Amino acid sequence: MAQMTPQVSEVLEKALALSTQDRGLLIDHLIESLDEWPAEDGVEEAWDEEIKRRVDEIRSGKAKMIPGEQVLRELAEEFPDER
Repeated sequence: MAQMTPQVSEVLEKALALSTQDRGLLIDHLIESLDEWPAEDGVEEAWDEEIKRRVDEIRSGKAKMIPGEQVLRELAEEFPDER
């Protein structure tokens, strides 16, 4: 991993002192700043609608959730480590 400059270390130290919510907001803004292209019109709204639809399906029971441990176990069976 690349060496951090003193400036980056200072910013990181201050960021880690923030609340979880504030760190999440900071992460969102930093990720957005990495986007080289402006979002196309309607993309944000389309994703918001899709997320709402999926959450509604989970809450209503229409979509069935699979425990993470089960997913990892099935993936390990399907893609065994070939070391």
